[in-house]
Amino acid sequence: MGKAFDWHLIFDFIPTLLEYLMITLQVLFYATVIGLVLGLILAVIRLFRVPVLSQLVIVFLSFIRGTPMLIQLFLVFYGLPALLLVIGVDISRMAPAYFVIVTYALRDGAIFSEIFRSAIKGVDYGQTEAAMSVGMSPMQSFFRIVLPQSASIAFPNVANSVISSLKDTSLAFTIGLMDMMGRGEALIAATAHALEVYIAMSIIYYAVVLILEQAAKVFEKRANRHKAPIMVLD
Repeated sequence: MGKAFDWHLIFDFIPTLLEYLMITLQVLFYATVIGLVLGLILAVIRLFRVPVLSQLVIVFLSFIRGTPMLIQLFLVFYGLPALLLVIGVDISRMAPAYFVIVTYALRDGAIFSEIFRSAIKGVDYGQTEAAMSVGMSPMQSFFRIVLPQSASIAFPNVANSVISSLKDTSLAFTIGLMDMMGRGEALIAATAHALEVYIAMSIIYYAVVLILEQAAKVFEKRANRHKAPIMVLD
């Protein structure tokens, strides 16, 4: 049974939890960077319909969509060391942060691949034909013409996905990662003031989300500053 609510403790807990926020943000950063690269690779494989690999990507995406994040986290945490041990590689002593990053990178990669694929298909194919007509190869036209434009189209959805991933990192403490959520659980166990700890964490998460949202708006505005506004004539 928890102790009587004490709102003063909320302001005592916030500085303690903030000390572990950087761990959460580091996990988010590395998972996002790896996920972006993986997502682009998966999207290209599907768009160019690479034999065998394209079918494997479809199965992978279906699995990621069809299983809970928590189960994926446990599968990587317990399954990856067991799989690598078969070939004589022991990673069982690795820090939990690495398994968290791998899990979230795989999940982000699956999400980003669908975002990229939709954005790439949203670029007018006539531009690809025009590029090929002046001597560009399909790959050159893709990386020089299509990809830069699709990145602008995909950015809002990517930003929303990153913000969603930030909130999902709260599951990482279940495999022993001492991030902000892990520290919060430790505070609850030590003080029995669960409500105050969760309110303090919600304030921090909410503040970080607001900052990320504003940063995304500023970045999107700067990225699209070269686009001329559409004039509507009466």
